[in-house]
This record gives sequence, C-alpha cells and structure tokens, in this order.
Amino acid sequence: MINVKYFYAFVATLIVLVVLDAIWLKMVMGSIFKTELGDLALSSPRVLPAVFFYVMYALGVVVFVVLPNSLSPSPSTWQSAFLVGALFGLIAFGTYDLTNMATLKAWSWKLASIDMAWGTFVTAASAAAGRAMWIFAS
Repeated sequence: MINVKYFYAFVATLIVLVVLDAIWLKMVMGSIFKTELGDLALSSPRVLPAVFFYVMYALGVVVFVVLPNSLSPSPSTWQSAFLVGALFGLIAFGTYDLTNMATLKAWSWKLASIDMAWGTFVTAASAAAGRAMWIFAS
C-alpha cells in the first residue's frame, strides 16, 4: 500500500506544475512559440502527450527531489527542495532545449534561454510544494 505522504506530495507537485505551466503557456510562451516556430507550432497542444508529460515529470520531481529531501538524516525544508528542484529543472529543461537547438533549425537561443529559465522556476516551485505537502502530511 502506498504511503499517503507520497500521494499527497505527488498531487501537490502535479497541481502546482500544471497550473503554473498552463498560465505560463497561455499568457507568455504561446505567442513566443508562434513567433519563433511559425507553422511548426500547433494552435493548441495535444492533450494525451501533455498528460503523460505532466504525470511523468511530477513523478520525477517527487522521486528525485522531494523524496530524497524527505529521507535524509536531517530532513530538509521546502526551501531546500526549492533549490534542488531548481537544479533538477535546469538540467531537465536544459536537456530538452539544448537538444532541440542541436537538432532543429527553428530552435533559437532566445527560445532555449526563456524555456530553461521557466523550467528552472516551475520545477523549483513544484518541488517546494511537494515537500511542503510531505511535511504537512507528516
């Protein structure tokens, strides 16, 4: 049986990730993607791949950031999860963006740097929320 703290941490991480990213994509990145990518950008995202991404990414944040911070001999705060989450986000989004830059003509430094900065922040915020929920559920 799954420990309820894991579930709550995952749900908090997922909610913060989805809500912040939806706002970001709608308010900021949608127009940047259209400008930078032109016809390569879809007018609206494909739902199923997006759902798979958010579930997998939230799971990754919980497993690689929230959980290790929770099981250490001196358990961390949401602030330390924020910092480790920022590093995790930079690495994950950097992998995506820099690979795109290496392989796609339309992927620019502008697009990569904006997306990497966003990924750093949204992952940090999501990890902090997951860690805070872990603490709250204890």
